[in-house]
Amino acid sequence: MTSADHPFPSFSSPAFQKAVDLLRPAAQPIRPAVLRVATGIFSAAHNIRRRAMFRTLHAQDASQFTPVGVVRILKRPLPPRVANGIFDAAQAVNIAATVGVGHRITGPLNAALQLWTISYRNSWTMLLHSDNMLTMHQMVLGTTRSADALSVDSLLRERTLFPQRYERAYGAVPTAMNVATVAVYFISGMAKVRGPLGLKWARGDVLRGQIAVDGMRKDLFGSPKPEAGAALYQQKELFTVMAIVSLAVELGAPLSLTNRRLGRVFAAGAWGMHVGIRIIMGIKFKYNISGVSYLPYFPMGPQLPR
Repeated sequence: MTSADHPFPSFSSPAFQKAVDLLRPAAQPIRPAVLRVATGIFSAAHNIRRRAMFRTLHAQDASQFTPVGVVRILKRPLPPRVANGIFDAAQAVNIAATVGVGHRITGPLNAALQLWTISYRNSWTMLLHSDNMLTMHQMVLGTTRSADALSVDSLLRERTLFPQRYERAYGAVPTAMNVATVAVYFISGMAKVRGPLGLKWARGDVLRGQIAVDGMRKDLFGSPKPEAGAALYQQKELFTVMAIVSLAVELGAPLSLTNRRLGRVFAAGAWGMHVGIRIIMGIKFKYNISGVSYLPYFPMGPQLPR
């Protein structure tokens, strides 16, 4: 069989090399290091602010506990003191991994602790998805060479925070993070179109209904509701546009991996979508709105040409 007859491109073919250069370019260690620091700082601030909420959650009655994910190894909840201790340990390890102290140990340990922490949180009465992307990003950063620059490790080992070398391992980290991002959005989009309405979800009726239900729930419990949602509720065409944009961003997410410019367009569109959700529905996707979640689409530092 000749190479022309083979159904897949060979490892030396121009197409394969182009794909490698796109997804795993030879870059400097600063590229994943910036992502490690930014993501770690956001996670530290985000979780430390929620410490009291986690402690209240851990003290709930055992009847409210339904383990999910890795927490399924438990038949009953941990004693509150143990759960609180694991949460606090996760935050301490996250700080160590963020500053790059013993990252070969603290990185993977942080990945495991963050996965456990969010899985344990989701095992109590309500399954939330807002932290999934942050957790997956930390898992990527914790299990890759993201601390070879801007870290205590690099300062001690190489006497510099900015080592000057090019390796494909550094260029692969943002891509892995973007794959996690794409998975979150694409699954969300597929869940919409695989529902009873299918592509008719794009009409916007479901979105308007969600706003109405959310507004009534907040009125019932005395919570403030976004004024924009009530003011715009009668604008059916607006919700149709919002629904179409939402589906386009979510279902089109995989295209963001094929081209840098498309990646940046996707990042801008996804960020704008979450800002709109925040203004109209009052739902906060803090990691997304912060912009930190989309930093991998804007790689730091140079890379070698093919």
